[in-house]
Amino acid sequence: MNISKMTDKFRYQCVDCGAEYPGNKVIYLCPVCQAGNLAGQPPKGVLKTIYNYRQIRELYQANRLFQELQDDYFIPLLPILRPESWPNLHIGNTPLYRNDSVIQENTGFEIYLKDDSQNPTFSFKDRASALVSAWALENGISTLIVASTGNAGSSLAGICAAQQQKSIILIPAKAPLAKLTQIMMYGANIIPVNGTYDDAFDLSVEASRLFGFYNRNTAYNPLTIEGKKTVSFEIYNQLEFQVPDRVFVPTGDGVILSGVYKGFEEMLLLGITDRIPVIVAVQAAGSPNLVNNIDHQNFSITKSATIADSISVDVPKNFFMSAGFIKKYKGESVTVTDEEILQASVQLSESAGIFAEPAAAAAFAGLLNFTRSGRIPHGSKNVVLLTGSGLKDLASVQSQIHLPAPVDPDILSLGQLIRTILSKNP
Repeated sequence: MNISKMTDKFRYQCVDCGAEYPGNKVIYLCPVCQAGNLAGQPPKGVLKTIYNYRQIRELYQANRLFQELQDDYFIPLLPILRPESWPNLHIGNTPLYRNDSVIQENTGFEIYLKDDSQNPTFSFKDRASALVSAWALENGISTLIVASTGNAGSSLAGICAAQQQKSIILIPAKAPLAKLTQIMMYGANIIPVNGTYDDAFDLSVEASRLFGFYNRNTAYNPLTIEGKKTVSFEIYNQLEFQVPDRVFVPTGDGVILSGVYKGFEEMLLLGITDRIPVIVAVQAAGSPNLVNNIDHQNFSITKSATIADSISVDVPKNFFMSAGFIKKYKGESVTVTDEEILQASVQLSESAGIFAEPAAAAAFAGLLNFTRSGRIPHGSKNVVLLTGSGLKDLASVQSQIHLPAPVDPDILSLGQLIRTILSKNP
């Protein structure tokens, strides 16, 4: 289809008051709702990107709608005009592995592992960074800024390096060294902050206002969700045009969760599918601030303390949108302990050959939790969203690593050790 035939391609809609804003200018939050935001509370005024779904259905063949959208790189459902604006990197289209034996027992249901650690900077965040970068490129913006606990920062740094854009990364000084190293290797302007992620977030917002930088922050820039929703299109395609029964999503701010929901919701709105899967929000028990407040009128904070730094959030910035999705589509939730996360990481590595960082392993820990409690129906299709590589945070798994003593360089010593190993693993 000729994309130029589309008019009024997209607009923004406030998830709180419903006000709409044109999509042809930089806007982050609803100006009306954000005026009442309070420190220590999730922000109101988060914007949802809305497309001309009626026009899309008119311009495409109904029986080939998904295939033709895919042929057009889903540009009609994205806020950019040209596929050439994407970075020249392989972003998305990550593997979806079926591996029912990863649980090491006969469960009677199907397990699929969506491995987004295969993205260029080894995390799911590349989907959002790529779209934000592409939009900035089309609109003549050369400097982007983000606050991050690590993955979003390294993602934006890498994507901007590929796009010849400048990036400024504000990151808590206590972030994992591997993520700090990755950001610096991409040549970004890294600024460690003596404070939390929330402190870095607020500081980056003020900097973007003062200096005019384009802000990539999740749950602040509405385009981040647009990048993340592409994973839902891929899952549907990789399951041979089937909707899974459940998708387990590691959850902090709630942006990935909302992106997964939005992708499936748009396929439903376009008539491509007839249902939305049950999305399971998996949070660390040490940072449960989204799932614990879904049904509460007054938001209360549990001080975060978890090894899963990528989903360690005191105040979920995308709380209202993600909670709205969960309520509307009858989503589910679960919290998992750090011990469960570490055990899941080991099991995933040893049984599937995928080494996931703690935040990603949390999603698999959620599946294991549901399995133990008998909450997964026989014959169902279940997708686990693995969002980042374990190489990003080696320190967190050191308690699970037991390096054996070195062997003398002779065959007798080696033979004795091998016989010991074989006797333990017949």
